[in-house]
Amino acid sequence: MKHLWKPVAALALVVAFAAAVPGRLTAQEETPTAELPVLIASCGQSPGPSYFNVFLRRLGYDYTFNTLATVQDLRAGYGEEGVPYKALIIVTGASLKGMGAAGISIDEELARTEALIDAAEELGVTVIGAHIEGMERRAQGAAPGDNSDELSIDAVCTRADFLIVLQEGDEDGRFSAISESNDIPIILYEMRTGLNDVLQSVFGG
Repeated sequence: MKHLWKPVAALALVVAFAAAVPGRLTAQEETPTAELPVLIASCGQSPGPSYFNVFLRRLGYDYTFNTLATVQDLRAGYGEEGVPYKALIIVTGASLKGMGAAGISIDEELARTEALIDAAEELGVTVIGAHIEGMERRAQGAAPGDNSDELSIDAVCTRADFLIVLQEGDEDGRFSAISESNDIPIILYEMRTGLNDVLQSVFGG
C-alpha cells in the first residue's frame, strides 16, 4: 500500500528560495516521524544536503552535517558525549563535480552508503532517504548515459524507513513506485522552502 503525505501548514519564509506552495493531504496515513539527534549524509555529493543543513540549523535541532559520513561517524554519535544518533538522513542526487572534488567515484559512494545503512539497521537508527533537487538534478547527467543519480536513488530509497521527496522530482513516478513496491512511506512536498514544514512534522518542534 502506498503511503502519501503532504504538509498542509502555512510556511513562513525562512530562506530566500521561493514562496512555499502548501500541499494537500491525499491519503489518511500517519506522518512518519523520527527522533533527534540526526546525522545528515550524502550519496552522490550533490548540493542537496546543504538545504537540510540550512533548515535544521534554523530550527535549532541537534544534528551533524557530514556528507561523507562513515560507519565510524555513525557509531561515534552526536557531540562530545557521543549521544547515539536516532536518525540518519541520506540525501540522494549524484554530482560528478561534487564527487570529483571529494576524490571519490560513484562506486565508492555506493559502497560507503551500503555500509552506512547496514550499520544504521544494526543500531536501530531510522533511515530517511531524500531527494530534494527535483528533475533538474535527475536529468543533469555530466555525459550521455550517465546514470549515477539513479544509482544513488536505488542505493538509498529502496532501503529507507521513509522518504522525503520534492514533488517535482517525482514527475515520472520514480519515487512513488519505490514507495508502492517496497511499502515505504513517502512525504512529497512542494517547493524547497516546504522542507521547513516537513522537518517540523517529522522531528517535532
